[in-house]
Amino acid sequence: MQAQRYEAVVVGLGASGLACVRQLIAARRQVAVLDTRDHPPMAEALQRDYPQVPLITGPLDDAWLARADEVVVSPGVDRREPGLRAAVDRGQPVIGEVELFARQVSAPVIAITGTNGKSTVTRMIAAMAQADGCDAVAGGNLGPAALDLLAARPDAGLYVLELSSFQLESTETLTPVVGAVLNLSADHLDRYDSMADYAAAKARILNGASTAVLNADDPWVSAMAPSAAAVRWFGHTAGARDGADHWRLAMHKGMPWFCHGDVPVMPRRDLPLIGGHNSENALAALTIGEAAGLGTGAMVQALRAFAGLGHRMESLGEHCGRLWINDSKATNESAAVAAVAGLERSLVLIAGGDAKGQRFDGLASVLADRARGVVVYGRDAPVLEQVLAGQVPLRVVDDLPSAVVEALHLSCPGDAILLSPACASLDQFRDYRARGECFRQQVEGLADG
Repeated sequence: MQAQRYEAVVVGLGASGLACVRQLIAARRQVAVLDTRDHPPMAEALQRDYPQVPLITGPLDDAWLARADEVVVSPGVDRREPGLRAAVDRGQPVIGEVELFARQVSAPVIAITGTNGKSTVTRMIAAMAQADGCDAVAGGNLGPAALDLLAARPDAGLYVLELSSFQLESTETLTPVVGAVLNLSADHLDRYDSMADYAAAKARILNGASTAVLNADDPWVSAMAPSAAAVRWFGHTAGARDGADHWRLAMHKGMPWFCHGDVPVMPRRDLPLIGGHNSENALAALTIGEAAGLGTGAMVQALRAFAGLGHRMESLGEHCGRLWINDSKATNESAAVAAVAGLERSLVLIAGGDAKGQRFDGLASVLADRARGVVVYGRDAPVLEQVLAGQVPLRVVDDLPSAVVEALHLSCPGDAILLSPACASLDQFRDYRARGECFRQQVEGLADG
């Protein structure tokens, strides 16, 4: 007897995978689910809501994959898995959640990617669009999943999506009104064979975009300028690329302003976010918003009111005479470098976790001039110690609570103590949010004296 065929086999049962199942079942398609984990995080929800959908756990079973008309892969699953490569070789479509979203959505989409800052810029754009009277919603990689967003708000006037390289790998037909690449630096090199491969995955966001928004100061990003799309630039060197039609930070009346070409629009001091990298985020948002047709007044209004995201240069206030800053979302070296460089006071850095194959030479360089000390912890603390020792006073501890205590001892009144780990969190925490909440609890537990 011939084995049953399925119109779709979903690989990976996290939030994105479950969203795919919901959409496929709603479209009356026959679905099965595979997951390499013994206890996938959404297994109970699948059994409760869709008991008719088979769930097969353990190593990817090629026999099940071969039964699929289409394989729908979650972003956390590496497409280099032998079973998925075999599916591609057989000619089976291997797509992802964002591709299913692209096939269903009818409203305009703004799509944003980059190594750092994409969550902040996504939220900025949504706030700008709302201030301009557009019923905009935001999601994607930062949550909610794109398909869940579409299901909850099918009537939205604009979808603003943060997309990761993993999501873009399996997206074919998305046609955003604006596709933006903010920056590119070494990250996820445990999953990509080279920076060129990583850049190629990010550049897929520009396929089909009506307008591309690119960072003129980033050589990897500026090299992505597509020949078939209009390009808008932001950054210090943008003027050399497109004349007056760009956004940059320039001096006006003795202080830095966000400027459209040579026209000052808003003083930097009006942006209520810590760190120089947030200037770049605001420039990117202004450029994207203008490309999407948003009014300048609405964009400025939204930036002035923007409070930022949790775990991204989030001030936890003064405790024991120090300013404590939660930047747990800094999961790679370039994010931590930007955080350190953007502070205007002496600091003690807390870093560590899963290094993902990074070297940290850039972090060593920026810390040498700015840091009173560094505390490293977690699985790859020895990697950080090897690079940073001799640059600044350094302490090695086992975990984050111990790092908070040691950072307090290393610091002086008036310093900032910055959690900007430069590493992924999964060696000790569920995700960067759990890491940031642990840090918050430790800081709030300090006795001011």
